[in-house]
Amino acid sequence: MIVAASTECWPDMEMREAIEVLQDLEFTAVEIALHESGRIKPSDLISDVDRAAQILRSSHRMDISGYSVQLGSTGEQHYTDFKEICRIAKATKVVNLTVPSAEVGTPFNEEVEHLQKLVKVAETEGARVAVRCQLGCLSEDPDTLMVLCNNVDGLGVTFDPSVYIAGKANVKNLDKILKFVCNVHLRDTRPDAFQVSVGQGEVDYGKLVTQLERERYDRALTVHMAPMEGFDHRVELRKLRRLLETLV
Repeated sequence: MIVAASTECWPDMEMREAIEVLQDLEFTAVEIALHESGRIKPSDLISDVDRAAQILRSSHRMDISGYSVQLGSTGEQHYTDFKEICRIAKATKVVNLTVPSAEVGTPFNEEVEHLQKLVKVAETEGARVAVRCQLGCLSEDPDTLMVLCNNVDGLGVTFDPSVYIAGKANVKNLDKILKFVCNVHLRDTRPDAFQVSVGQGEVDYGKLVTQLERERYDRALTVHMAPMEGFDHRVELRKLRRLLETLV
């Protein structure tokens, strides 16, 4: 396993600046957020794959552990755009693509069909799709998530234990979804707060690493923390990096 950090840790920074800060904090790998609502918009990249690859390779000496992808397009255009993102991933030697989960209330069959299309597109370019664990979405329930993975051959999970501590599923067994994990997002969490200072929450990092090792997981543990008022964000990120590095 490797310890990485997401560019979403610094949502107000341009990519190059965020990566430089993460380097200063001694991270060696980065997950880059390609979000239409963020600093790096997929719509700005897909018009020129070669230029996009050049921009994303400017991650300096850091490895790119994956891309978090949120497109603004809908319908068939969505899958056309996703194909271009997959081509960019291939050009930058990135395999893991994290995509959002549909909101609670979305028909299950509709989400299965959508994810099947994404997985099929990704496989043509050697990429793997992982659906993100998210509150308020179908993936907030581990039972639903497991059924999704069983119905969409090749689908992975970007596992976020915070969702199952702060959400409604905090009494459910998560072991059944661990075999599908191909990315992990981490911060510290309590049942009453999605993110708290490192060490003040209930995420059992040691147990999680042991469980992932049992499943032969060998990819990224991605620090995914937003700045918190009243706390030094650099200190928080460094604390979690050091903690995770003692476990891998």
